[in-house]
Amino acid sequence: MRYLVASDLHYRLPQLDWILAEAADFDAVVLSGDHLDAAGHPALSAQVALMSAYLAELADETLVFANSGNHDLTQRRPDGEKAALWLADIDPRVITDGKYRFVGDDLVSVCAWWEGPATRAELEAQLLEDASRRPVDGCWVWVYHSPPDASPTAWSGSRHFGDDVLNGLIEQHAPDIVLTGHVHEAPMRPDGSWNDRIGDTLVLNAGRQAGPAPAHLILDTGAREVMWWTIEKGSRTIRV
Repeated sequence: MRYLVASDLHYRLPQLDWILAEAADFDAVVLSGDHLDAAGHPALSAQVALMSAYLAELADETLVFANSGNHDLTQRRPDGEKAALWLADIDPRVITDGKYRFVGDDLVSVCAWWEGPATRAELEAQLLEDASRRPVDGCWVWVYHSPPDASPTAWSGSRHFGDDVLNGLIEQHAPDIVLTGHVHEAPMRPDGSWNDRIGDTLVLNAGRQAGPAPAHLILDTGAREVMWWTIEKGSRTIRV
């Protein structure tokens, strides 16, 4: 299966247009969080309306996975924790927080950004249940906005901004691949990287860049390779 992967688009409309133009060439598109820009000029309600329409249009072209990042938390749940509740109301063809889908032989689990103990408990329960579905021949892929802590994929150039809960979940379940984002500059900084291996798990973070095309990954689980592309670094390919 071939996946086009990007994250942290933060309402950059030219980059959304680029992904839409490329989508039909892939079995799935994965957008790993921070679709909105909480510090942006358009009101969040307007951003949600456009992103909802965009994700529906993207689903006309291919299978779409889209999870929440910290910028996407626009409302509070009944328990008081912030969440991207708007993702639950978009086109049902888009696979969002707390859901899973098989893509060929691969199992893709879509993980919410957790804001507190209730959201975290739901995430842990989700992955425990998905572990029972783990494919024999394909890859188990997680879509998880933050990279793990103490990983070069979480390195800002001065400190790590990762999620240590993810470290524990990787140790517990050993997924094949974790698709992340959140730390925009990690792949471009000395001592940072777009990829890391934790045991048998490959962690990927494409990073973020300006321009009409986003920093992105092309993940091919059949060929067992992944290519990373940015304007600054060009393309790099490693084995999965």
